Amino acid sequence: MPSYKAPVDDVMFLLSDVFHIDRHNNLPGFAEATPDLIEAVFGEAAKFAEQVLTPLNRVGDKEGCRRHDDGAVTTPTGFKDAYQKLTAGGWLGIAAPAEFGGQGLPMVLAQAVNEFLCSANMAFAMYPGLTEGAIAALQAHASPEQKALYLPKLIAGQWSGTMNLTEPQCGTDLGLVRTRATPQPDGSYKISGTKIFISAGEHDLVENIVHLVLARIDGAPVGTRGISLFIVPKFLPDAGGGIGARNAVSCGSIEEKMGIHGNATCVMNYDGATGWLMGEANRGLQAMFTMMNEARLGVGVQGLALSEVAYQNAAAYAKERLAGRALTGAKFPQQPADPIIVHPDVRRMLMSMRAFNEAARALVLWVALQSDVAHRSEDAKERQAAEDRLGLMTPVIKGVLTDQGFANTVSAQQIFGGHGYIAEHGMEQFVRDARIAMLYEGANGIQALDLVGRKLPKDGGRALQAFFAEVTAYIKQHGADAGMAPFVTPLNQGLGELQQATMWFLQNALGNPDNAGAGATDYMHLFGLVVLGYMWCLIAEAAKTKASGGDGAAGRMAERLTTARFFMERMLPAAATHLARIKAGAASTMELPAEAF
Repeated sequence: MPSYKAPVDDVMFLLSDVFHIDRHNNLPGFAEATPDLIEAVFGEAAKFAEQVLTPLNRVGDKEGCRRHDDGAVTTPTGFKDAYQKLTAGGWLGIAAPAEFGGQGLPMVLAQAVNEFLCSANMAFAMYPGLTEGAIAALQAHASPEQKALYLPKLIAGQWSGTMNLTEPQCGTDLGLVRTRATPQPDGSYKISGTKIFISAGEHDLVENIVHLVLARIDGAPVGTRGISLFIVPKFLPDAGGGIGARNAVSCGSIEEKMGIHGNATCVMNYDGATGWLMGEANRGLQAMFTMMNEARLGVGVQGLALSEVAYQNAAAYAKERLAGRALTGAKFPQQPADPIIVHPDVRRMLMSMRAFNEAARALVLWVALQSDVAHRSEDAKERQAAEDRLGLMTPVIKGVLTDQGFANTVSAQQIFGGHGYIAEHGMEQFVRDARIAMLYEGANGIQALDLVGRKLPKDGGRALQAFFAEVTAYIKQHGADAGMAPFVTPLNQGLGELQQATMWFLQNALGNPDNAGAGATDYMHLFGLVVLGYMWCLIAEAAKTKASGGDGAAGRMAERLTTARFFMERMLPAAATHLARIKAGAASTMELPAEAF
């Protein structure tokens, strides 16, 4: 059975030495997040992930969820007890506002904990993950009365949340939503329709499930301009805010899917269910995007999380599995063969995973800090800059981290050879579980189009230009430092290629939008390489400083510097290939008529 150890030391290094979290102590919740408290939070989260959730990962995969004749759904053995431990520990409320029962700590801490939970058991972690998204949407768009009713129960873990967008005839194009909302004299609505692919749509972990449902009010405009967002609980709250009558919402079936078997992915039927409008009528998509953006960052974390746990198990196996001799001569002559970690191609895969994981973790924490600034700072300019960076990086995190996370689980499976294809080692489950992250919350092709078509030109390109200026300033600041040259010089090359790609789009996409569409995914991955390269420069700079501190960290810091060099030498050069593909344009991609396929 696979093992997992939460990377607490890596996260502490990033927060303390790379991003200097103490510099944000002017923001609400940060002063309370002392180093001792942060370490205690991560230590307890690590124990929960390693000791409670990891043993249930294969259990959930083998058992799956069961739907009963009455529509009720039972989660796998051990999930309910684990969820009770999760809520008892207050893990759902780490970053939630104290006025509703949360701890009010920085969101960056919650994102680090989410990585631990997803690595240990992604299917389980989706249940609280959806609830956290619902909490974010309610905080931003619900009325004071709705917040008072729902947020305390969701934050305490008594109730859970879902996101209901997709229907049989529409996924990405939500303008095709058919679910209807009929106004009632008391101000409520009757919701009727069918939603599919609803994660955690029905289960036995909590006493009530709060569905956030996109629907079209009778007579609303066609397309996305006529969509509203509704709160539709499984049980109607009674006068005291407790559990009342059962609502007319039910699970029609559980989807049979490739992975994440421990999560109940449901077809949800709304048969005149009672719901309440959240936010403004016909502006539901804007409200739902609050939840979707939270979810997209969370899905990016899933890509990193599965890459990390797959890497850990592949590295352990490579140190134990004997096969052949090192090309430079036997390294373990006392054994009948050398462990496969001596072979360069195995090292190539392991180093690629490791170099991605460490930089991707830095990127997640960096962007999570921007979320904290955007939501907590009193400085309008500071908030705007953080919101710009958050919006620009969201499709990159979702698309790049899940694409590469899946690729890394495949590499880990490859290191196991035939044993990786056998269920007992767990690699094939990681591959199956990771695959969904590239699809839900907006397939990765959509993330690439969002980046190129929306985020780059938004506000006259303000966010992109700010990012270019930030990286350029960093390169200039460290350009004369010979010790940083192995990191800064390749980053400068990659940044230049990203700027060339951006300029090519400006010159060639307006006249022929297919040029942007054909190059969008390459641009997203080119952008990802550059921002990960920037993260590696920040890590390398901090590692060099910490290595000279004389606190016994020199060995681990040397490992980081070697891994940084590997990224710069072996991974960042792929930026040139992405640029060449972008400049090739859309001609050969779009030339064949549809009937030729």
